[in-house]
Amino acid sequence: MRHIDNHERRARLAVRHRLADGTQADDVVEVARDLVALHSTDPATVMLSALARMRGGNIAAVEDALYEQRSLVRLLGMRRTMFVVPTELVGVVLASSACALLPGERRKTVGWIEESEVAPDGEVWLKAVEEETLAALQARGQATAAELSADVSGLGAQIVVARGSRNEGRQRLSTRVLFLLAAEGRIMRGRPVGSWISSQYRWAPVEAWLPDGVADPPAEAAQAELVRRWLARFGPGTEADVKWWTGWTLTAARKALANVGATEVALDGGMTGYVLPDDLDEVATPEPWAALLPGLDPTPMGWMQRDWYLGEHKARLFDTTGNVGPTVWWGGRIVGGWAQRADGEVVWRLLDDVGTDGARAVEAEAGRLTPMLGGTRVTPRFRTPLERELVA
Repeated sequence: MRHIDNHERRARLAVRHRLADGTQADDVVEVARDLVALHSTDPATVMLSALARMRGGNIAAVEDALYEQRSLVRLLGMRRTMFVVPTELVGVVLASSACALLPGERRKTVGWIEESEVAPDGEVWLKAVEEETLAALQARGQATAAELSADVSGLGAQIVVARGSRNEGRQRLSTRVLFLLAAEGRIMRGRPVGSWISSQYRWAPVEAWLPDGVADPPAEAAQAELVRRWLARFGPGTEADVKWWTGWTLTAARKALANVGATEVALDGGMTGYVLPDDLDEVATPEPWAALLPGLDPTPMGWMQRDWYLGEHKARLFDTTGNVGPTVWWGGRIVGGWAQRADGEVVWRLLDDVGTDGARAVEAEAGRLTPMLGGTRVTPRFRTPLERELVA
C-alpha cells in the first residue's frame, strides 16, 4: 500500500489549494473549482479565501463573478452550510446534499404552519404561497425578502418553530419559503443588500440567474461526482473526513468512495486514507510559503482529522462548535492566528516558532491583506479565543 506521510500531505495541500508561491490563480472561478466550494456562511470568507489564492485579485473581481458574470452561485450545500460553487457544480451540490433535506424540512414547515393556526391544511397553503412568491419574483426580477413579503401576504405570517424545545422561537414564513425554494433550485441568492460583508441577499428566479437551468443528476451519481472532486483536491482523506465534509451518512460516504474507485493509502498514525486511482504519484515539496486565511476558509475546514496541519492549536483557533477562525500558515501548517482591529489594522500572533524567514513572510502577507480590505472592518461570524485576544 502506498504510504503518504504528513509531509507529503502538506505539499499536496500547498499546491492543490493554490497557496504555495507560484500556484496562485488569475480567476476566482479557478479558485472555487480547485477548492470544490468556498464557504459562505460568513460572506467575508468567500472574498478573503479567493483573494488569498489570486494574483492581483480584488473584491470587485469576485463580486463581478458572483453577480454580473454569474459564473459562481451561492447555495445551501454540504452539512446544511452555505457555499459558493461554480455554475457547473450547482446541480451536483443540490442533488447530492440539499435535496435530501427537503422532505424533512417541508414536513416541519407544514407542521409549524398548522400548529401556529396559520392554515388548517399546511401543505396546500404552503404550495399556494410558494407559487405566489415565484410569480412575484418573476414580476420584479430580483427582490429582497421584505419586498416579496409586501407582494405576498402569506410570507408575513408568523409561525412558532421547534415548539416545546430549547430552540423554540417565532419566525416569519418568508424565511422558510425562501429556504425551501432555494434548496429545490427554483430561486437563487443574488447581490447582497449593502456591502460585501452583508448576508441579506436579493433573490432571483433560477431562469434569470442561470438561463440554462440547473442539472438534475441522480443523487448517487451526484454524490460520486462530489467525492471525486473532493479527493482530487483534498485527498488523501479518511472515511471520517468524507463523512464529515459532506454531512452524509457513513454508508453514503463509503458508497461514493467505491463508485469513484478510490484507492486506499496508508497515512501517518496508522490511519487509512483514500485517493483517486490515478493520484498515487509523489508530489514534490514546494518552497516554504505563508498565508493568512479567513475564518471558515475551505482549507482548514476541509478535513475532520486535522492534527497533520493543525497540531495542538485547536483550542485557540476554533470555537466550541468546530468553526475555525482566521489562521496564519507557514509551510503547510497552521502556526498562529490573525485579526483586524477596530481601526482596520491587521494584527497576528504566532503560536509556533517559524524562524526569521517565516516571521517576515507572515508580516508581508499581513501587509498585502490590509489594502485588499479597502477600509472595511471584518469581524468573523464565529469568534475564537485567539481572535478575541488580538482585538481586545
